[in-house]
Amino acid sequence: MIKKTLLFFSFLALFNCTDNQNINNCIQSLPLNITTDLNNPSNTAIQVPGGSVEIAGGSKGILLLNTNGTDFIAYDKLCPANDCSQPMTFERGIVLKCPCDNSEYGVGRGIGGAPQTEGFLCPAIEYRVIRRGSVLRITNF
Repeated sequence: MIKKTLLFFSFLALFNCTDNQNINNCIQSLPLNITTDLNNPSNTAIQVPGGSVEIAGGSKGILLLNTNGTDFIAYDKLCPANDCSQPMTFERGIVLKCPCDNSEYGVGRGIGGAPQTEGFLCPAIEYRVIRRGSVLRITNF
C-alpha cells in the first residue's frame, strides 16, 4: 500500500513539474524602484478611476493604471516573450498588445497581466504600487 501511494505521488509530482516548467521560463520581475507624483501635470489622466499614463522606467516603459480612484497597478511594457524590440501598446483600455506577435495581455485589478491570446503562457510583468499621499512608489520589492 505504501509503495502504491508513493508511486501515485511521484507521478503527480512529475506531471506538476512538467506543467510549471513553461511558466518558470517566463521573464521574472525586473529590478524596479521608482516614484511619481499624482500632482505632476503629466499624471493628470491617472487621477480618475480607470485613468492611465505611460511613464519611463522598467525595460520598455511602464503602464500605470488607476483601478478604482485610490488603488493603482503598473505593468512593464516589455513583451513577455522578450523577442520584440518595441514596447507593448495599451489598447481598448483593457489589454497590452505586443506589436511583434500580436499577443495580448489583460490588465486591471485581479487580472495580473494574464495572456489573452491562445498559445501564450507568460503574463505581462506586473509591479506593486504603494501610495503615500500623492506619491506613488512602483516597485517589485
